[in-house]
Amino acid sequence: MRKFDVVLAIAAMLSLAFVGYTLADSPKIATSAATIGAKAPDFTLQNQDGTDVSLHDFAGKIVVLEWTNPECPVVQRHYAAHTMLDLYKNYKDKGVNWVAINSSNFTTNDIDKQWQKDQSIPYSVLNDAPGNVGHAYGATNTPNMFIIGKDGTLLYRGAIDNDPEGDMTSGKINYVKQALDQILADQAVTVPETKAYGCSVKYKD
Repeated sequence: MRKFDVVLAIAAMLSLAFVGYTLADSPKIATSAATIGAKAPDFTLQNQDGTDVSLHDFAGKIVVLEWTNPECPVVQRHYAAHTMLDLYKNYKDKGVNWVAINSSNFTTNDIDKQWQKDQSIPYSVLNDAPGNVGHAYGATNTPNMFIIGKDGTLLYRGAIDNDPEGDMTSGKINYVKQALDQILADQAVTVPETKAYGCSVKYKD
């Protein structure tokens, strides 16, 4: 083999090795997430008391998933206004189950328990510190809301309302309330997806 050909062969092998290294060591990017009309990903996470809670525990029931972070000012604003708490109280006797999920990489069961205590939250706050469930659902913000129907399909995903700054005096729409009312009336959800606002979910990667 001529010297020039040897140089080309070595260069090609080095190039392939570099590409292989780059692909192997690059961050894993989620290529899909929970989509409207598809089955919601099942999961099992510990709540603030260390008890396992699974999505399949609520089979045949409507479930609202709320991504939360006690350190997020937008989440704090909504809890000060009782946005989530009032919705929970208004719909809990209508067969709607509510679960909060904290995918912050630094969270612990104790942190979630303190948040639950401070805000008098009557539902579970689940610890998703590894972020696996958050990534499976494509949760991007806190708050980020998801509604799962009785048959386990995802019926709504997005913002809690259309008031990201919290200063609207008219024309305010609570998307979760609107969707729940339609679901309970056996109607199609007219706005099944909106853009979530608030703080970014503090994933570990």
